[in-house]
Amino acid sequence: MAKKDQAEKEEEKDDGEAGEGAEKKGFPLKLVILLVAVLVLGGGGFFAWKMGRLNKFLGGEKQAHASKVEKKEAPLDVGPTRSLDTFLVNLADPNGKRYLKVKMDLELSEDKMIPELDKRLPQLRDTILTTLCSKTYEEIGTLEGKMQLRMEIMARLNQHLKTGKVKNIYFTEFIVQ
Repeated sequence: MAKKDQAEKEEEKDDGEAGEGAEKKGFPLKLVILLVAVLVLGGGGFFAWKMGRLNKFLGGEKQAHASKVEKKEAPLDVGPTRSLDTFLVNLADPNGKRYLKVKMDLELSEDKMIPELDKRLPQLRDTILTTLCSKTYEEIGTLEGKMQLRMEIMARLNQHLKTGKVKNIYFTEFIVQ
């Protein structure tokens, strides 16, 4: 019986070594799979990068250059600006419980307009106040409504100005409560 026990122990020892060998062979297989995945992803990234560069050589660069030229032709110069004090008005809602608080900057077409703007400031503020308090929340609650309000105020202000015009209005604060 002692020989049988000793034979079983040797057999288990042989099985253990075979199991360890299988695990050692499995690890390199995982490493190979990982390396292949990295190579495939890296190769795909390199290919995409090369195709992007190839696109530049095939005409993409001309398009990029053309868009840069267009941007140079139409510069986004901002004219002189004049900040106005805050306006606080009741909106023309049926219940009359909504308020509008607006702060805006006017972009002018030329610097020489500033003295005229300062001289006509009470008249211009009255025009803006009258326009603002004639609006309802539904009219100014959307982006389109705010754009329409901006255009309407610009048109009304430009009727009063002689030396130039208001090119744009920037709402720097717009709160409805």
